[in-house]
Amino acid sequence: MLSFNVRGENIEVTEAIRAYVEKRLSKLNKYFEDAPDSIAHVNLKLYSNKNAKVEVTIPLPYLVLRAEETSPDLYASIDLVTDKLERQIRKYKTKINRKSREKGIKNFDLTGPSEGVQDAPIPEPAEPSDNFTIVRTKQVSLKPMDPEEAVLQMDMLGHNFFIFEDAETNGTSIVYRRRDGRYGLIETDE
Repeated sequence: MLSFNVRGENIEVTEAIRAYVEKRLSKLNKYFEDAPDSIAHVNLKLYSNKNAKVEVTIPLPYLVLRAEETSPDLYASIDLVTDKLERQIRKYKTKINRKSREKGIKNFDLTGPSEGVQDAPIPEPAEPSDNFTIVRTKQVSLKPMDPEEAVLQMDMLGHNFFIFEDAETNGTSIVYRRRDGRYGLIETDE
């Protein structure tokens, strides 16, 4: 079951808004019936041009679901982001189940042991300098998967690269999006 952490930037999160977010996103609970409790992090932003942006992140053991939508109507943005997340889940489950059947695994469950990505505290901004400054640190648990699954995960997150443990070699690998739109793979020789 999903629980919700709803935050607002430049907008007060009223009980009506919170209830609408929970109602729409709890539509996704059907995909997580046997899952340990997960928290959906919802960030609502209202811009000065009257556009509303909704960002939703749901960290799961084998993937992180993330979607964002911007529109002039806050409620429409919530609807759009819910639909986008549902499409991501169906696409991921279809692809993984197809691969699992090919490899002889009966039922792949996207809800496994609950571990995932953890953000380290963000340090206070420092004075500008000529040094390279690290502004954010993340710790990740590398999940065994093949490069195609890693590309799918990278696309769902909207990132340009993704670090994973190669299921065949047990080594750490990186997939990345090239400038020409295709994908590259970096393998370590451990």
